[in-house]
Amino acid sequence: MSTPKPTWSDLVLRKAFGRPEGMLGRLGGRLMAYGNAATERHVVAVAVPQPGETVLVVGPGPGVGVLAAEAAGHVIAVDPSPVMLAACRRRCAHLTRAGLLRLELYERSVEQTGLPDAVADVVVSVNNIMFWPDRAAGFAELCRVLRPGGRLVLSAHERWLGGGADQLLHETREAGFTDTETWTWQPPTRSAGLAIQLRAARPPAQEPE
Repeated sequence: MSTPKPTWSDLVLRKAFGRPEGMLGRLGGRLMAYGNAATERHVVAVAVPQPGETVLVVGPGPGVGVLAAEAAGHVIAVDPSPVMLAACRRRCAHLTRAGLLRLELYERSVEQTGLPDAVADVVVSVNNIMFWPDRAAGFAELCRVLRPGGRLVLSAHERWLGGGADQLLHETREAGFTDTETWTWQPPTRSAGLAIQLRAARPPAQEPE
């Protein structure tokens, strides 16, 4: 059976928000910086990154979540869009120049981050899981790059999240996460809809017998 061709609206959404590029991508970045800001800060607050930890931001967009995680001191961000990586770099430049934040930016996907095993203490992701081509592979990769005992916090628009909270719980557990829980959260931004959020952890390393 042939795969249906993407509609015009699908292409616009992808160029503006999924994998931003060109003028639409720059416009999408401005909208994300405003519309996602409260959610980005909320997700980072739930994750509670500590000084000395490494935070991986999946889909940093224009960098609001990276700024929110600056207390950790080391942030890695992966995004398939060079437009968004450039915007993130500009937004965080004052911190990197001052030596307050070590920031690594990579043009990569969530399924193939190219990062070493167990490199991050915290993973955060806001409003981009809807664009992951393979969610199972994405969660497996995030479990791989988290250190034992590391935590994942994710938020997504409820109306656009296929499968809802139950599917999120199933996918993260299948990938090896434990202590999984979901809840709904209403961002204070007027234009933002209800969010489904998830918290999970990579199991701690087992002590040798």
